[in-house]
Amino acid sequence: MKTYYSPSHEYARVDGNIAYIGITDYAQHALGNIVYVDMPEVDDDVTAGEDFGAVESVKAASDLISPVSGAVVEINEHLIDNPRLINQDAVANWIIKVELTDPSELDSLMDEEAYKAHCEAEGAH
Repeated sequence: MKTYYSPSHEYARVDGNIAYIGITDYAQHALGNIVYVDMPEVDDDVTAGEDFGAVESVKAASDLISPVSGAVVEINEHLIDNPRLINQDAVANWIIKVELTDPSELDSLMDEEAYKAHCEAEGAH
């Protein structure tokens, strides 16, 4: 499984034609205690670069921007009752699972090394 990162701090862990999408550890740390996750419905379509939901913390609300396009095949129902799971392990607690419609979109995302540099640059501002 390979993980890709977007500048808006979402990740896509890709297994074949399925992407597990969530927020990065950097994002959950910046947000603080997450109290609510707004997710799309199964069978909804998401589009790369567009909102698919939001996470709310005690500090702020943040839109979720999809790193890829596709159809939602599953939502992480555990987050409905326990959104703080994201704070415990942001990667294990993905938000939605998407069937990719255009795998070439992954080429425009960052790998882990590039994402770390992006976070360091952002933190320096």
